[in-house]
Amino acid sequence: MRKQDDVSWQRLGVLAAVLALLAACAVPPNGWAPSAVSSAPLQPEMATGFTRKADVVTQKFAVAAAHPLATQAGFDVLKAGGSAVDAAIAVQMVLGLVEPQSSGLGGGAFLLHSMAGEGAQPNVKVQAFDGRETAPAAATEDLLLNADGQPLAFHTAVVGGRSVGAPGVLRMLAQAHAQHGKLPWASLFAPAIALAHQGFAMSPRLHAQLKADAYLRLDPAARAYFYQASGEPHAIGHVLRNPELAAVLQRIAVEGVQAFYQGEVAEAVVRKVQQHPSNPGRLALSDLANYQAKERTPVCFDHAAVSRVYRVCGFPPPSSGAIAIGQILGMLQHTPASLMSSPTETADGTPDPRWLHLYTEASRLAFADRALYVADPDFVPAPSGEWQSLLAPAYLRERAKLIRPTAMPQALPGTPVRAQRSSFAPMAAQPEFGTSHISIVDGWGNALAMTTTIEDAFGSRQMVKGFLLNNELTDFSFVPRDAQGRAVANRVQANKRPRSSMSPTLVFDKATGQLVMSVGSPGGAMIIHFTSKTLVGVLNWGLSPQQAIALPNFGSVGGPLVLEAGRFAPATLAALRERGHEVREQALTSGLQAVVKQNKHGQMLWVSGADPRREGEVMGE
Repeated sequence: MRKQDDVSWQRLGVLAAVLALLAACAVPPNGWAPSAVSSAPLQPEMATGFTRKADVVTQKFAVAAAHPLATQAGFDVLKAGGSAVDAAIAVQMVLGLVEPQSSGLGGGAFLLHSMAGEGAQPNVKVQAFDGRETAPAAATEDLLLNADGQPLAFHTAVVGGRSVGAPGVLRMLAQAHAQHGKLPWASLFAPAIALAHQGFAMSPRLHAQLKADAYLRLDPAARAYFYQASGEPHAIGHVLRNPELAAVLQRIAVEGVQAFYQGEVAEAVVRKVQQHPSNPGRLALSDLANYQAKERTPVCFDHAAVSRVYRVCGFPPPSSGAIAIGQILGMLQHTPASLMSSPTETADGTPDPRWLHLYTEASRLAFADRALYVADPDFVPAPSGEWQSLLAPAYLRERAKLIRPTAMPQALPGTPVRAQRSSFAPMAAQPEFGTSHISIVDGWGNALAMTTTIEDAFGSRQMVKGFLLNNELTDFSFVPRDAQGRAVANRVQANKRPRSSMSPTLVFDKATGQLVMSVGSPGGAMIIHFTSKTLVGVLNWGLSPQQAIALPNFGSVGGPLVLEAGRFAPATLAALRERGHEVREQALTSGLQAVVKQNKHGQMLWVSGADPRREGEVMGE
């Protein structure tokens, strides 16, 4: 079961996170100051410490989730004979209750699934279930601009009804359950319903988030639930009971997802959005009734490590995650990166600064392509007609030639082979937030990686019937067109899904098709780097999942190289600056979960890890 030591390590520095949070709020009245954003990629949740954890080794199944109570719900479902999808539903319902700042009924999710039995074939069947939120039918591309045509300040757009998209997580889970569920739908809601009635103890992490947030108290329903009369959050350990949410969950359990998308619940959601006193939104009952989850073709690519070739599969657009990760890892294969020391061979246990330089340059090129090309594929065509063109080995080989011994002055997007020059304008940097991640392997060997979100911490800060509504529409480009009038691919359009960085990932042995790994993380645009780091740590450097997750975080979203505060030696920072990098240190609060098939004492077992930066946990047997 759970195996961890309780040694607390506080080198992350909560002060850095608080300063970042204050910087997020101190935006100028005419927008979000893109130059400031590019210098410090804001994190969706503040740092609350670092607790060392050990790998969890299991034989039959494993579930890794962001809160112990959610993990317990998934474990109980697996123990009762449920599938990975069954367990994910139970986990998600509990997460929406105990980790409301990150996900819930009012948000969306991406779920990547693989079937056991397919593993004997090199071409493993992987399914991508898209539950991303959609813009209202009444949305127009100026949704996030003020009366003067300037982008709204970030939290001006977020807080209220304007930013709320049609939630998709429930329809998506129902779609996946129809194909892969083994236990009755209604039974999967029982753990969350019981917890909502009986109550759960407020964790230190939730308490810290509530205390730091400047906007949630403004919503009467949220204030009554989360805060005392003084405006201070309820104390750590205070038992939070949520009978309103219990009633909604009970209806969904018995009546199915229509109980959410039509009728009383839908009417309450729309009323909350449209009647916000200062920032009303355009969501309508028809947007909820018409919402459809989609099954898409995953993005897969080969990754050559020291001993074997892996097939890495991730989520396609509207997610940018798998493409960016594939580009970064693909470009690195055409550099000396594989010849450099792993963290286990360096004096301070961190990646070699020469490797960090190569990684950063590859990621800057990947993010340049992301800014130009990636958006909802139902609205924006892929270069040369297919997204795989951005991962073509010949294209990545040419892109890798741009990487020099020193930092390039500016990373520009490329043009894939046989693709016409894009007519779109690159999307400017802006804040991205979100999420929670779940990795599960069941007793049959079915596996999933699911990343779930309401976007910013506490979403739009609008509480309805015990759950919070998303602010997913702020993942669209605030600025729809550039100065020349060229459209941004990820601009707001009616019924469109905003671009995401969520990166649920499944890895297979290419030769046998056997599942090797399920991994993913929250963290806004930095999700791409958190996931890449863990993939490299396990597949290239031979680390256990817990060791790879605990490695210090790093990455660039197009601007400076950001390193996790307090985790890198001064000599590493100096070496990177000598190569021309602008280096910043700040808290980088990943929430990685990973389940990996590894050899332990001559036996292939599931070895799993949960991020020491959050309160996640692994269970299995």
